[in-house]
Amino acid sequence: MVDAAPTPDATNLPDWVRDMPSALDQAMGMELLEVTPERVVGRMPVAGNTQPIGLWHGGASCVMAETLASYGAVAHARPDKFAVGIDINATHHRSVRSGHVTGIATALKLGRTVAMYEIVLVDDHGNRVCTARLTCQLVAAPK
Repeated sequence: MVDAAPTPDATNLPDWVRDMPSALDQAMGMELLEVTPERVVGRMPVAGNTQPIGLWHGGASCVMAETLASYGAVAHARPDKFAVGIDINATHHRSVRSGHVTGIATALKLGRTVAMYEIVLVDDHGNRVCTARLTCQLVAAPK
């Protein structure tokens, strides 16, 4: 079991995070709670992000993992570069039917051209739902 999910508090997010809305993240109910190059924390509701049988969708885990790690990579790369995901893998450990899933993306490598993160997703009880890894290529920032 992983430490229980942190209490939501997005008041300390960097200003640039608020200037990067994502239609997909908004539709899925993503909440960012902490964003630094080394660590990103966020959460999503299970409701609205399920398979037809009512379980948390594995695709939602992948979206969440890529979103969290990408924000960390952008925090590392900015202001001159931007991050784009080039490789993701995910292992699904258990199902969730209600509540929230919280994710913590932890930097594994913060280089000049690549950033890599391990992302651990847990349920409201701290049970591991998914473990993922994302590699981002750091490219010239969009104009």
